[in-house]
Amino acid sequence: MNSFRSYFENPRNIPRVFWVLFGLAVLLTILRPVLPAGLVRIPEALLAPWRDWIDVAFNFIRGDMESGRFGLIYITRALTGVLEFVLNAVANVLYGKRRWPNIEQIPWSVLGIGITVMAYYLGGWRLALLSAITFLWTALVGQWKLAMETMNVILVAAPMGFIIGGLLGIWSWKSKRVEETIKPLLLVMQVLPFFSYLLPAVIFFKVGPTAATVATIAYSLPPMILMTTIGLKKVSPEVVEAGKMAGCTRWQMLRYVYLPSARTEILVGLNQVIMLCLAMVVLTAAIGMPGLGAKLLAMMGSFKLGRSFEIGVTIVLLAVTLDRMSKAWVTKQPEHFEKGTPWWKRHFYFLLAVGAMLVTYALAQLFGSMKPVELTLWPISEFNLPQYMAGVVDEVHRNESLSQSKPIDKAMRSFLSWDGVTAVTTSIRYFVNVYILVPTEKALLYIPTSAFILGVTAICYRLGGYIPGLLAFIFFCIVAQFGYWDRAMLTLHSVFTATAIAFIIGSPMAIIAARKEKWANRMIVVCDTLQTFPSYVYLLPAVMLFGISPVTVIISILIYTMVPVIRYTIEGLRGVPPELTEAADMSGATRWQKLFKVQLPLAMPTIAVGLNQALVFAFFMVIIAEFIGTRDLGQEMRKTLAGTHLGWNFVLGFSVVFMALTFDTAINAWAEKRRKLLGLS
Repeated sequence: MNSFRSYFENPRNIPRVFWVLFGLAVLLTILRPVLPAGLVRIPEALLAPWRDWIDVAFNFIRGDMESGRFGLIYITRALTGVLEFVLNAVANVLYGKRRWPNIEQIPWSVLGIGITVMAYYLGGWRLALLSAITFLWTALVGQWKLAMETMNVILVAAPMGFIIGGLLGIWSWKSKRVEETIKPLLLVMQVLPFFSYLLPAVIFFKVGPTAATVATIAYSLPPMILMTTIGLKKVSPEVVEAGKMAGCTRWQMLRYVYLPSARTEILVGLNQVIMLCLAMVVLTAAIGMPGLGAKLLAMMGSFKLGRSFEIGVTIVLLAVTLDRMSKAWVTKQPEHFEKGTPWWKRHFYFLLAVGAMLVTYALAQLFGSMKPVELTLWPISEFNLPQYMAGVVDEVHRNESLSQSKPIDKAMRSFLSWDGVTAVTTSIRYFVNVYILVPTEKALLYIPTSAFILGVTAICYRLGGYIPGLLAFIFFCIVAQFGYWDRAMLTLHSVFTATAIAFIIGSPMAIIAARKEKWANRMIVVCDTLQTFPSYVYLLPAVMLFGISPVTVIISILIYTMVPVIRYTIEGLRGVPPELTEAADMSGATRWQKLFKVQLPLAMPTIAVGLNQALVFAFFMVIIAEFIGTRDLGQEMRKTLAGTHLGWNFVLGFSVVFMALTFDTAINAWAEKRRKLLGLS
């Protein structure tokens, strides 16, 4: 076995083995018309009943829940009861759900002023202004209740994800065995389609906010666990030794030495938890979760562009505000006061926030019953804004809002129906569909299953070596055995097409931006901002411009995947040592020679990481694109939500997981080999 593996790991044999495997794949494709049917597609009689096996296990668990034999039903009921209590309590405060415990609703202005003061404390006046704009926009366009329904789940799921993920991260740090066990699970969780989180949550918990909260918590755990483990591992030995010399107990070491030293990484994990919670809670509209996601989906389905645009802006503002506030918390260092400093000085901003909220609450009680000025015209200057604001300081109803969805809708429809725009979008749709999508899709579906598996194995082996090649062979054999090969190929087609176009468009943009530090910094800021947008939002511009079509799916994935391509290309080019570029200049190299002979080869490992991220993003986005119509695994997964088809759901979900892990493993292995070759690691 060792000699077999050493043969395939020998660098001299890698090109030879690659060409043999790849040549066999090409030969099988050419000979498809005369191949036995079993080599073209696995016969149904040879497919293992994966769905049935998973359903048997699930039915056993469900039967136990109905009988109460092992007590699982009592655990799920208890968790459901606790979650419902907390969700109802928070919902009462945020938007007056009027469920037990019937806590009084806080006026939107009170909540907005409190969070604005908090934003000022964390990040200064710019962050405070962003927070104020977000809350004013959300309230005054009549979307406060929708936004608070969304925030209700986030405010419950994010703290729970932080606590559970943090505890699991500490356990992983303490135990090597736990870390080795949990790492592959986290990798699977990061690429598992969101539909595979939704169905178990619906089955074991109630449809709506409760199931949405459970799915959101599970989805947000991986980054928190990873960042906690990384942060605790990075604590310097000197700090640990100082704590031991001071006589700290094991608990004191964790509480006063390790956790404070790992503060930055832990808060970065919290930032990721918050953003993933927002992304997931928007997508839980598929299981009856009310809020911004459900409304956006409904408006896009009826092609109400103005209302869709306003909801999209609200989601983006909330995402950017939450991201900026959590990042400001990461960078803000704890304040230290001299002994004897008065309590009010040590908690000045807290008292300021409480005072501002009390004053605003009093104004809301005083003016809340005043009837707002009725809006019929735009702009705002045509009515008494102070009187209007006084009247809506407590609550803004839909018919009292400043929403301009109808004029926006009319303006957008006029713009989209303009001859110039129609000509451009129609030409793009025709070109992409006829010359790119249809030919490549037919070609991919034509390739025999056996040939495709050999081809992917050859490519992954050439990129990463023996292990990535073996994993590619095993993973794609499993995908073929699942019985949804053509659907999987359609998914892969959308992923590859969108990522390739994103790379073709994004790489030149990044190379041009990287020439000047000013433009590189601006592009990075744009990428950082775009990364905060929930993936659902990227469907909106694609639908507006191209309607519901296969091209729309590619465009939405393309927009989402361009962010890591541009970001990592810029970072890779900026990371090239200056002395090497100076040496190229001194040797008389032209700008193009310097780019292709020095900068790009050295930046390639980082660019490869960006390509890998783009592929992972594309696999995630292609499932979301099912909301606007696809024919791939996403469409099949959406069907599973109509019943309790857990086996069907998991087979589809893990088809995506195995395909994503195949390319993730191969590209990461290639990037690591390249770094070692260049002496960068």
